[in-house]
Amino acid sequence: MTKLLFIRAEWDVDAGVWVATSDDVPGLATEAETLESLSAKLDVLVPELLDANGYPDGSDVPFELLARKFSIAHRRTAP
Repeated sequence: MTKLLFIRAEWDVDAGVWVATSDDVPGLATEAETLESLSAKLDVLVPELLDANGYPDGSDVPFELLARKFSIAHRRTAP
């Protein structure tokens, strides 16, 4: 079985995009406005970067995308 690759996605508040990086995929640094579009980009980029870095051939490239976003919710004060 092929090794499961781990990819992190974090919300960049200032840029308004999700940013993906990975220690398992050399050179991976990409962004997108939604998690869905980020995932679609990763489906293409991850195999391309692995090929460019000489990783062993294989038809499938399994990866886990872990997304996190920090937010602050404001409570309404009682009247």
